[in-house]
Amino acid sequence: MKPMIKSPLQIARASYQPKLPTALKGNVVLKEGAATESVADQADIKTLFPNTYGMPLISFEAGVKKEYPAVAAGVILSGGQAPGGHNVICGLFDGLKALNPNNKLYGFLAGPSGLVDHNYIELTKEIVDEYRNTGGFDIIGSGRTKLEEEWQYDKGTEICKKLGINAIVIIGGDDSNTNACVLAEYYSQKKTGIQVIGCPKTIDGDLKNEMIETSFGFDTACKVYSELIGNIQRDANSAKKYWHFIRLMGRSASHITLECALQSQPNICIVSEEVEAKNQTLNDVVDDIIKVIVHRAEHGLNFGTILIPEGLIEFIPAVKKLISELNDLLAHNEDFNALNTDEEKRQYVKGMLSPVSAEVYRSLPKGIAKQLTLDRDPHGNVQVSLIETEKLLIEMVAKRLAQLKAEGSYKGKFSALNHFFGYEGRCAIPSNFDADYTYSLGYTASVLISEGKTGYMSSVRNLTAPAAEWIAGGVPITMMMNMEKRHGKMKPVIQKALVQLDGAPFQYFAKHRESWGDEKSSYIYPGPIQYYGPTEVCDQPTRTLLLEQEK
Repeated sequence: MKPMIKSPLQIARASYQPKLPTALKGNVVLKEGAATESVADQADIKTLFPNTYGMPLISFEAGVKKEYPAVAAGVILSGGQAPGGHNVICGLFDGLKALNPNNKLYGFLAGPSGLVDHNYIELTKEIVDEYRNTGGFDIIGSGRTKLEEEWQYDKGTEICKKLGINAIVIIGGDDSNTNACVLAEYYSQKKTGIQVIGCPKTIDGDLKNEMIETSFGFDTACKVYSELIGNIQRDANSAKKYWHFIRLMGRSASHITLECALQSQPNICIVSEEVEAKNQTLNDVVDDIIKVIVHRAEHGLNFGTILIPEGLIEFIPAVKKLISELNDLLAHNEDFNALNTDEEKRQYVKGMLSPVSAEVYRSLPKGIAKQLTLDRDPHGNVQVSLIETEKLLIEMVAKRLAQLKAEGSYKGKFSALNHFFGYEGRCAIPSNFDADYTYSLGYTASVLISEGKTGYMSSVRNLTAPAAEWIAGGVPITMMMNMEKRHGKMKPVIQKALVQLDGAPFQYFAKHRESWGDEKSSYIYPGPIQYYGPTEVCDQPTRTLLLEQEK
């Protein structure tokens, strides 16, 4: 085999030893807390998950040495990539081997489909060592297959029995961990002896609660995007001639956009949750942008930066109602799918919508309206990442500024450039924070497995403290669940965490944004992620976490 060529940074990172909470450095004892209940719809969730509902919170403390029987575990990377996924597997592998050298770890290839299709490899030290502290999910690959059918669960049972696998670890976001919860319940009901543990992954940052302070990958991705935004702001401040409309990943929540604003201090930042709370229209959003552009133009500043969350269009109340109707209307709609032309589809949709939504649909540019009726994502929702909201806003802003110029109330020059930052951050080499956090999550999962737990998500908390003071343990996945409509039916899912408008991160932003938008430059230039140097440069968590924990 041809040897892999590595960069100097890759070689250096291979020798980095992630930090662990003190409780995980030696012998561990489990402390159980009070029984839990779901975040909402308690009766429905309890009925659907009779075997895994109401389990206690678990925390780890230093304890006496304990002998664990040998186990075999399988691991699955599910959904989109996030920095640190490899270190979850490394921590899981190291933890299993530390608890019993005879433990084995198998990786199911290409996501959940690997479990169903019996596509796997045994993860050895030689394989795992090649991926320590690296970005990406390429050690075993990922996929978006949903585990929803009993025949899929049964196929998983077959391969687990064949390989002697006692537990499956699913590394994913809210939907993937919802699948983990369903799988754990099914295997408990069928008494298969197969445990299921989840790990919280998503750069979007919307898998969080009091026990999951942040999802892994969020820190690294936001630092990557903030570097790019800072670079653009330095260029804008130098060239002094472009307005940069920057759309950032985050379909269901604006955590990435808000965090990047806190790190870079752009002239304008739109937070979807605020737009919805204020019941704003698309024109209202444009008016807010216009005010800042006109104000800066009055001081000769015809440039700036605007951050736009990917999911903005879904949070505009009138459009949100339209999308909800479209999701229900187009779910498994054979009549619609049989239509040949865009115009036929457009007329069909207009005829089926409520009068209010039909009016909103007619008011949208045809390109945007078409994007709302394209193929749905695996969860039956509009693929908002395909909607180029930044281009829509540029078009609307330019049109409005032209009207103001004709009226004599705007004398500036408007030239705009559009950007979308998403994939640039998903497989970056993880920051020290994410490298440590993910390794701890994987190590925590190994203890939960060895202690016979199922239906839990690996949890590491107190994340603004030094890693030695982090608190490791487990959270029942049912604790995070509620009922939501998917594909036109009510289903149990993990509740997404949106930006809290009364929370410290947004309140800090709201207090300072007016000054960021005025004629005085407030730009911050974060620069690239640093891995070696003073801890205040290399090991800091996100501004969101620091503000939430009043640091």
